[in-house]
Amino acid sequence: MTQRKIIHVDCDCFYAAIEMRDNPSLAGKPMAVGGSADRRGVIATCNYEARAFGVRSAMSSRHALSLCPDLVIVKPRMDAYKEASKDIQAIFRDYTDLIEPLSLDEAYLDVSDSPHFAGSATRIAQDIRRRVSKQLHITVSAGVAPNKFLAKIASDWKKPNGLFVITPDQVEDFVAGLPVNKLHGVGKVTADKLGRLGIADCLQLREWGKLALVREFGSFGERLWGLARGIDERLVHNDSRRQSVSVENTYDADLPDLASCLEKLPELMETLAGRIARLDSSYRPGKPFVKVKFHDFTQTTLEQAGAGRDLESYRQLLSQAFARGGRPVRLLGIGVRLQDLRGGYEQLELFSG
Repeated sequence: MTQRKIIHVDCDCFYAAIEMRDNPSLAGKPMAVGGSADRRGVIATCNYEARAFGVRSAMSSRHALSLCPDLVIVKPRMDAYKEASKDIQAIFRDYTDLIEPLSLDEAYLDVSDSPHFAGSATRIAQDIRRRVSKQLHITVSAGVAPNKFLAKIASDWKKPNGLFVITPDQVEDFVAGLPVNKLHGVGKVTADKLGRLGIADCLQLREWGKLALVREFGSFGERLWGLARGIDERLVHNDSRRQSVSVENTYDADLPDLASCLEKLPELMETLAGRIARLDSSYRPGKPFVKVKFHDFTQTTLEQAGAGRDLESYRQLLSQAFARGGRPVRLLGIGVRLQDLRGGYEQLELFSG
């Protein structure tokens, strides 16, 4: 049986990181993303400079300012965060289709059968972190482990901008020293009850039999017994179907004009053709699209129903997209939308056969 290899990727202060990236004057200052203090606003997230003052997410903005009078609070820009999240998800899909997003800024990846880097989950996690940093100019932390429970703990172990790996032969010793409040599903009430029973860490929890834990905690007792031994059989669930397949590249030097952008199309199309070829028969390629991100991080996406997927069609789309900005380009992407045929209700093409 193949040893499961799970990666948990978690962006570092995601919303704040996007704001500091797009407005470098915020970097190095205590800042937060949230609502206005005079309108009973709440902090969504904050950077590490603000955390040093005790500012935390879900805290009222008024209280945050009392802790840190110099705190800069900016309004959320959900469209920017969603766009960055989509870019990160696109990077994930280069390594596996088994992706379970938990939110815009974190996800589980099952890379057990990934052919990349000779199947090394550690090297895959390293490469994901490198690409997110290079392409999006933000950092992510990652944890690698044999299951979801340990991968999530590992991603938090060396935050921010860290990578921590728990190999199968390290599981028993690593889990033994874990405080019980680190266990998945253990909240304050359960942790307090465990404390009253003299159980502070997993080594002490292992002294209890499965039946004894079930008597104390009901069905969750069996789960506690397994977690104390590093056991977690939950699968990485990927219930969503792909909406598109694409390829994009961030260039070390900005492409100064349209001509230099058009020169990059054949290489992008060759890579895209390879990815389309790997799709299973439940997908049908549909309308083409192009994505252009300019040097100032503004971007545009253009697609056209009925257009071909040949070089000339992509040239026309790219020309129109470039004209929307007319500035040096840092990223180019091309792709196709996908029609999902799995339901069996696909419409037969007219005059086919």
